[in-house]
Amino acid sequence: MELLVKRAKRGDAEAFIELMEQNKQSMYKVAKGFLSDEEDVADAMSETVLTCYEKMRSLRQDAYFKTWMIRILMNHCKDILRKRKRSISVETMPELEDRTADDDGQVFQELIEPLKAQDRSIFTLYYVYGMKVKEIAAYMEMKENTVASRLKRGREMLRDEMTGSRETGGR
Repeated sequence: MELLVKRAKRGDAEAFIELMEQNKQSMYKVAKGFLSDEEDVADAMSETVLTCYEKMRSLRQDAYFKTWMIRILMNHCKDILRKRKRSISVETMPELEDRTADDDGQVFQELIEPLKAQDRSIFTLYYVYGMKVKEIAAYMEMKENTVASRLKRGREMLRDEMTGSRETGGR
C-alpha cells in the first residue's frame, strides 16, 4: 500500500483510485457506524475521497495513509451530524415528506409555528411520523428526557396559546 501512496502523492491518478478501491469497505463501515442514512454515508465517503485527493501531498507519513483517511472521513461524518442537529426538519426525511402534504399537515405546521425550530422538529417527528421518544432522541442526538420534556413544555405552551391563558399565568 505504501508504494501506491507514494505514487498517488506524485499525482498518479490510477494509484489514487486503487487506494480508494482498497479502502472502500473500511470507509463504508466507519461511515455507517456514524450515520444511519445511506445517502449521508455516500456523501461522507465522496467528500473524503475529494479531500484526500486535494490534500494527498500533505500526508506526512505514507505508512499512516489509512489512519489519515479515516480521520478525514470521521470529520466529514461529524460535520453531517452537526448540520443535521442544527437544522433537522421534515426535508431531511424525504421518505416521510408526503405525509405532511395534506390539509391536516398544513394545519399542524401552522399550529406548531410558535415553537422553537428544534421543538417543531420534535413535534413533527412525534405526532406526524409517529416516532417514539427514544427514536427521536437517537435521531437528534439528545437525551430521551430532553425530548420528553420538550414535548411536555411545547404541549403546555400550545395549550396556553390556544386557550389564551398565556398572559394570565402561563410560563
